[in-house]
Amino acid sequence: MNLVVVSNRVARGKPNEPMTGGLAAALLPVVEKTGAIWVGSSGRVRDGNLKEPFAEVEALGAGALAMLDLPAAHYGGYYEGFANSALWPALHSRADLIRASQEDYASYRAVNAFMARALLRFRKPDCAFWIQDYHFLALGAELRDLGVRCPIGFFLHTPWPARAVIGGVPNHRELIEAMLAYDLIGFQTEEDCENFLGYARCDLGLAVHDGFITSQFGRTRAAVFPIGIDPERFAQQATKAMTHPDVSRLRRSLNGEKLAIGVDRLDYSKGLINRIKAFDRMWTVQPNLKRSVSLLQIATPSRGAIEAYGNLQSELAKLVTDVNGVHGEVDWTPIRYLNKGFSQAVLAGLYRTAQVGVVTPLQDGMNLVAKEYVAAQNPADPGVLVLSKFAGAANELDAALLVNPHDIDGMARTIATALAMPQAERQMRWEAMMAKLRTGTIQQWFADFIEALQDAQHSGDSMLPEPPTLWPRRAGDLAARYH
Repeated sequence: MNLVVVSNRVARGKPNEPMTGGLAAALLPVVEKTGAIWVGSSGRVRDGNLKEPFAEVEALGAGALAMLDLPAAHYGGYYEGFANSALWPALHSRADLIRASQEDYASYRAVNAFMARALLRFRKPDCAFWIQDYHFLALGAELRDLGVRCPIGFFLHTPWPARAVIGGVPNHRELIEAMLAYDLIGFQTEEDCENFLGYARCDLGLAVHDGFITSQFGRTRAAVFPIGIDPERFAQQATKAMTHPDVSRLRRSLNGEKLAIGVDRLDYSKGLINRIKAFDRMWTVQPNLKRSVSLLQIATPSRGAIEAYGNLQSELAKLVTDVNGVHGEVDWTPIRYLNKGFSQAVLAGLYRTAQVGVVTPLQDGMNLVAKEYVAAQNPADPGVLVLSKFAGAANELDAALLVNPHDIDGMARTIATALAMPQAERQMRWEAMMAKLRTGTIQQWFADFIEALQDAQHSGDSMLPEPPTLWPRRAGDLAARYH
């Protein structure tokens, strides 16, 4: 099988490239090793005739990376508009933040159609397409409309919310009907999968049996494939990174105090405000912990053109300043707050340095930072993971200290507990979590999904009828409908 992997964002495999967990960091090693072609945005846009989109192709290990310049006329509505101002908040159960216009939806569909045309360059008789994440919910339907009959799978890296929440997205029914063009749809957790099947059953009125949905496209299977990391490789990176200049400087600056670490994109789903408030509460209630522990919070800027993100950045910066002003001293800063990214290699060393990893999203698909923190630890003296029960990783890493990120006092107490945990208990918890990471690796996730996609092909599920005319198919039709 010639596999073509598609995502909005790609990683170019440079060792010093900043990367904070997530989709790109997860896919990079499997593409390098399997020989897949990874197609995604170049990060540039362009005007002009885009009927024959150009792809810049370069080697990526045994595989290849193909980057496209997306259409300038539709990029804003597609990315900042529908994908990240409508879908992202809905998928993270923030219906109050949904903002989108019909023009944004038209642009979203237009970019999905554009990517489908670009992918025809890589179509071969024995190929399969594996589409990643919420940017391309409709890409499978666009490929089917172009006559593609090979297996097409889709994996969602975010949560999938309850029916009432996804129902707040404009054109949600049309969009989810389009998703049924995929042979296989993968989710991070059982809850996500059940939410999707419930929508298909109750809102679309479709037959659902044993995870299969029967629609005008044929049969679509929805299943759970929890994403992992390569724990052994990450552990090796962490050991090597201890001599990196950034890590060495951090270690010297601690002067014997303990360190907690948080590493996130600057996003409202990550629970950063509540996390800072929890540390503030901990130092207030237990002043003996002042000067004995500090927090290194790395918050990489993200989607700054969207109002909700700009507001978050301002609120978080002010909160950090206030907490440091209250608890700090002339020679001690409680919170070290950095708005920049680091390479995976450096992050591995930072994780290993920290006695506590704080991963407290309000809602998250998986959160690979949690898994990376565990893998990076020194087996003889491991740190403690404080993990939100609303992260997908909590379903596997149940030996972490699980917290409710809405409970500020509870998080403060749990962080203090983590700091005081005896070595024997830390080792026991770490070993239990590492066992889970070793059985649920990124390689196993990849293999399980591809095997399931091949099964869908062999069972005849990919022999689809002609697509139904449930929505306007072409970018021009969309423009005509919504303008």
